Amino acid sequence: MRLLLINANTSTAMTDRVVAAARGLAAPDTEVAGVTGRFGAAVIATRSAYAVAGHAALDCYAEHGAGFDAVVLACFGDPGLLALKELAAVPVVGMAEAGCHFAAQLAPRFGIVTGGERWRPMLTEYVDSLGLGDRLSGVRTLRADGGQIAADPAAAEQAVQEAARLCIEEDGAGLVILGGAGMVGMVERVAPHLPVPVIDGLTPAVKWAEAAVLSGARKAETGALAFPGPLASTGLSPALAALLAQRGIVS
Repeated sequence: MRLLLINANTSTAMTDRVVAAARGLAAPDTEVAGVTGRFGAAVIATRSAYAVAGHAALDCYAEHGAGFDAVVLACFGDPGLLALKELAAVPVVGMAEAGCHFAAQLAPRFGIVTGGERWRPMLTEYVDSLGLGDRLSGVRTLRADGGQIAADPAAAEQAVQEAARLCIEEDGAGLVILGGAGMVGMVERVAPHLPVPVIDGLTPAVKWAEAAVLSGARKAETGALAFPGPLASTGLSPALAALLAQRGIVS
């Protein structure tokens, strides 16, 4: 099985970090590769950067998606997720999507801790779009963004732990998600200090993607996520323009 991780920001260091972690999570016979956004923000922390990242995710898939069995959108917040599900010939799983659905299986209410203050309304809206708004106790954000956390995770651990404790004690969370690629690998260090389960989005995303492949689920030919083409376009990368111009998925 071949799994492609798409990092829709432009930080190759972040891509390398997430790919290394995913290889440790995946089954021994799963090959994991990563690709970084060709354009856009180095860190996705605003609505405008998020919008650009959705385009970058589609561009990444068009250029690099051939030959892979599933895709993980390795940006917490999942920019462009539904468009990518529509365009891709294989299963696509988002880190936030997988983390939130998994959390809802483990606790009545869950909280999210992430880097970047503008993510609070953005993630609240996104979780609501997943149909889990009533299960979200709240989003606690750090002043440091994901890139700053990834650059020095040890320095951020105390702030992450304190924010997670507020999720539990003030918001009523029965589980806390550490949201963002910058926090990958932090669960093991933070969880022992908290009285409820702590997860990230990468583990459930990798396992969900593997399960989707093993289930044999194929691309829908009709409905909301059927392939959108053929579509004429202007100014896109050659690979994305060619993919959109297809009448359907070419195997």
